[in-house]
Amino acid sequence: MSTLPLLPDSDKPRLIGIARLAAQGESIREGHNIEYFTLPTRSLLNRVVSNRSLPFVWAINPYRGCEFACKYCYARYTHEFMEMTDLDFERKIYVKQHAANLLRQELRKVKTGEEIAIGTATDPYQPAERRYEITRAILEEFARHRGFEIGIVTKSNLIVRDVELLRQVSEHNQLFVNITLTTVNTELARILEPRAPRPDLRLEAIRQLNLAGIASGVICAPVLPGITDAPRDLEALVEAAAQADAKYIFANPLFLKPCSASIFLPFLEQEFPHLVASYRERYESRAFLPPAYGKRLSQLVKTLRAKHGIYNRYERYARRAHPDPLDPNDANDANAEQMTLFPGAAKSAA
Repeated sequence: MSTLPLLPDSDKPRLIGIARLAAQGESIREGHNIEYFTLPTRSLLNRVVSNRSLPFVWAINPYRGCEFACKYCYARYTHEFMEMTDLDFERKIYVKQHAANLLRQELRKVKTGEEIAIGTATDPYQPAERRYEITRAILEEFARHRGFEIGIVTKSNLIVRDVELLRQVSEHNQLFVNITLTTVNTELARILEPRAPRPDLRLEAIRQLNLAGIASGVICAPVLPGITDAPRDLEALVEAAAQADAKYIFANPLFLKPCSASIFLPFLEQEFPHLVASYRERYESRAFLPPAYGKRLSQLVKTLRAKHGIYNRYERYARRAHPDPLDPNDANDANAEQMTLFPGAAKSAA
């Protein structure tokens, strides 16, 4: 039996809330520098509170932390609440316990027309899901209910494992699967998203989901200025999405929180040093690019969709799971200057 120290350790602050729960988590697996822990949780269905105008009301994240290690990930701050580093976000993965039971109790809070997004901060089909099946348990619970509007966001083709279950959910609920793609360039994807499935595997997942009658499309996000935003690169992505029978596609530009910048900017210095100065200038005092960039991007993608025959069926629902990352302070900036980001930085990522 462990004993308590005679005197408290005054050098270590007392952990409270989610930090205390994380510290009490039991290590359940370790591999290739990734550790998995249990995470006791009092709630699974979280009401979204944000200054941004988000199109969904409720969010579910079956895991805390994400092994895919995307260099641009905006959700790293969630580990800060547990007194951990931004890098710990991809190395210490927390598995939420009793997810299905919690969901069963909490669904009564959801009113008609309130959308539920699964995977808003961490990928619900990251490698941990193959072993722990928390997302599958959540879907099994949804299959027992009707009348909900549900959007899933993932980079993983593991979702195909649950095709039959997804069909059951969609019989009595509105369900959309949003597959995130930043590029169809496999080499580039590997350095941007080191442990995520290859782009071709994600595209094949879209094809299989739609063949099974599960509405699925593409979120091209984030679009990285000077890296993935060349018209020819975006067209290659839209064309590939069309060939996979994606029901919709839209694109959102990068927004860079401090927790993201702590990982992304050193990555940029190593892989794209010619862009560092421009990124620092554009993101030094803000997390969002000016609206003009987003408008120009949207217009380009709209043109490419029309060219390749994607008519954005179900777009109203798909956008709910992954809204535009626009700065709320700039939402009404009608005088935003039309800009060419990073002039002279036309080095292709292809």
